Amino acid sequence: MADLARMAGVSTATVSRALADSPLINAQTRQRIQALAREHHYAINQGARNLRTQRNQTIAVVVPYEQAAHQQLSDPFFLAMIGALADAMTGRGHDMLLNRLDAADLERMADLVHTGRAMGIVLIGQWHHHERLNALADTGLPMVVWGADMGPGQRYASVGGDNRAGGRLACEHLLSLGRSRIVFLGDPELPEVAQRWQGHCDALAEAGLKPDPRLLLSVPFDTRRAAQALSALCDSGVAFDAVQASSDLLALTSIQVLRPRGLRVPADVAVIGYDDMPLSALANPPLSSIHQPVPQAGQVLVESLLALLAGETVPHHTLPVHLVQRRSTEP
Repeated sequence: MADLARMAGVSTATVSRALADSPLINAQTRQRIQALAREHHYAINQGARNLRTQRNQTIAVVVPYEQAAHQQLSDPFFLAMIGALADAMTGRGHDMLLNRLDAADLERMADLVHTGRAMGIVLIGQWHHHERLNALADTGLPMVVWGADMGPGQRYASVGGDNRAGGRLACEHLLSLGRSRIVFLGDPELPEVAQRWQGHCDALAEAGLKPDPRLLLSVPFDTRRAAQALSALCDSGVAFDAVQASSDLLALTSIQVLRPRGLRVPADVAVIGYDDMPLSALANPPLSSIHQPVPQAGQVLVESLLALLAGETVPHHTLPVHLVQRRSTEP
């Protein structure tokens, strides 16, 4: 800024105001200084400005990396949610700072706020860290989490789909097709998947069936491990006629495991996913799925964080889900 001031023959204060488009500086001077800044590739250090002015328009989006899960940032659900958040923030005049953080160091995300890089945090996923998130909320960290409603003991704000209803819808749909040996693919130790598993069990119970423990394939959101688990089940000779997966990617992985074994989808095995990502409709066969309202989720997450920053009490928001039937579960 001092260099620009010398080149323009003005004070650094004038340069600062001109770059902020202040009406206190006449239009001709503003344009001259802004042209010099562009010519010399000058950019404002937004973090330093935020610390100085005590104003910040940046929201950090944190996607924890779980070493055991192997869920990549390129997972279609993450990409869709990040896009929805970016749209919601842009519409409100905020910037997004995307962070990939090892879940073992989850507490480090507080530094994003404490150092002035961000005004608050949207965390995508609870994983196994409910109590750690409660502890972070107790420090006053402005944070909203995409995840499951964990009940009265939850002290952090969260937004999530109706996982139990979604799990029930998926299982009821498969049962309506006459399928009764339904593989559940997902890790019930994860809060959202646990609720989907509960919905699955609800639907079985209503149909007078009990879950077969051999048909619960407890795997994380990891396509390699899901493929191994389903392959092992096929090799074991345990009969099944449907797969209820906890994500679209796991459902598509299932189809890739079944096809080389001569098992037709849906004639031999019906397959349903979860999330209803755009790629579901492009699969072969097109994939039935439980639709999560991701664009709406992005809006609600951002609105919840801004309400939290304004000092409001923010409850958990449960968003509705619905079934989208495609050829992978045709009668």
